[in-house]
Amino acid sequence: MYHLVAKCGLNFKPTAQKPIEYKYGPRSVAIGDFDNDTVLDMVVANHIVNKIAVYLGHGDGTFKDPTMYSTGSYSSPYTVTVGDLNNDNRLDIAVANFGTNNINIFHGFGDGSFASQIELSTGSSRPIAIVAVDFNNDSLLDIATANHGTHSISIFYGYDHGNFSPANTYSTGYDSLPSSLAAGDFNNDNYLDLAIANYGRNNVGVLFGNSNRTFEKQITFSTGFASHPYSIAIGHFNNDGFVDIAIANSGTHEIRILSNNGNRTFNHQATYFVGSASPYAIGVGDFNQDNRLDIVITNKGIENIGVLVGYGNGYFENPIMYSTGSYSSISVAIGDFNKDHRLDIIVANNDTSSIDILLGKYEGFLNQTRYSVGSYPQSVAIADFNNDTQPDIVVANWNSNDVSVLFGYENGSLANQTRYSVGSGPQSVVVGDLNNDTQLDIVVANMDSNDVSVLFGYKNGSFAKETRYSVGSYPQSVAVGDFNNDTLLDIVVANSAGDD
Repeated sequence: MYHLVAKCGLNFKPTAQKPIEYKYGPRSVAIGDFDNDTVLDMVVANHIVNKIAVYLGHGDGTFKDPTMYSTGSYSSPYTVTVGDLNNDNRLDIAVANFGTNNINIFHGFGDGSFASQIELSTGSSRPIAIVAVDFNNDSLLDIATANHGTHSISIFYGYDHGNFSPANTYSTGYDSLPSSLAAGDFNNDNYLDLAIANYGRNNVGVLFGNSNRTFEKQITFSTGFASHPYSIAIGHFNNDGFVDIAIANSGTHEIRILSNNGNRTFNHQATYFVGSASPYAIGVGDFNQDNRLDIVITNKGIENIGVLVGYGNGYFENPIMYSTGSYSSISVAIGDFNKDHRLDIIVANNDTSSIDILLGKYEGFLNQTRYSVGSYPQSVAIADFNNDTQPDIVVANWNSNDVSVLFGYENGSLANQTRYSVGSGPQSVVVGDLNNDTQLDIVVANMDSNDVSVLFGYKNGSFAKETRYSVGSYPQSVAVGDFNNDTLLDIVVANSAGDD
């Protein structure tokens, strides 16, 4: 089935769930508009039952039930990619079959359905990843596969609107075990190059493309000892005009950024750790609409994905993790699935046989601004204390036995605190007009002195010295309301030690 996950605090929201039974072991996901309705659809590779599943989108982030297409007995389809492979202005699907050492091509009819498969042999190579791009600038898409079994890359050049040449093969090194690849013009010569994640040799390999349908010998760049890079993505991370590389290192639980120097070399710019998780798949997009690329990763072995917000200078915020409920989120795709002009995320979960859809929301948050208050702040409330129509803040400070009042400015910033003494161990704070003078007052529950403090407010936002009232043992929380309908606010306190 697929389901919509809970809200990502940064910039994702849930929508109404529409469960779909999905029992086929999703291994890879790709997106495209298969039926020309301007709504994104998705295709999923099902390696357990040797099929692909095509889901047509409704345009609101939900999808129709899937249509299944066989990839052949024992084919074990590992990855899928999408493109117009025969130049008929309809999207097609290419599948890398790990089990039968071949590529399946499904030509699209433009209505969301597809013709029977066409096969391209990759030899005894165990293809594990696939891309479809135009390497030789002839306006025809070509295909490249990363071959896990033969430690190589295969290039199939497109010709005659849907046919492909025999494979041209390039070594990625002894025991390299290439696991992922991405195509980009790394040296700005207008010919696409290939970057490969070499899992077995702990490096990234780059094959620079030439104008004569050949590639130069691989140049490698270390990803760190025992890093085992599994997935690769590219983008302009520092806006210097050169395409950079992001690597998911499953062995060292980190994301590594390789900055392109523009002279066929890359520098290790930054590393971001993801805790105990093993990053598995990686994608790039501007999720918070600040015109700077961000990174999303799926994690294997822990129930979450991570989002790294980009600064636009090649560096990123540390990853923020969001739960998916799956221990094996192994593939990611990015696009606007509900047509709200914000990027959404699709994640394939192998262990739970599910697809998670995270719909983009808002533009994220600015960097935090910190303001000093008292010692060990425990509780906060917001109200307009000085009648300037701007929200102000009051904070209960447990260790310094006081409250801090910070007035808000129109630009969203706050003034320096003003502190007022209260009882011992203030634990909870609320606001209300207790004396009906149209000015807000403050009520504080003091845990260690077993009382509440009331501070009556003046029109200028200042407060009178506290008045204290005894309550039960260890008051933990306080609230105000008119409980007896006399138009005067009353106070209720929860006492943690006295069970009252």
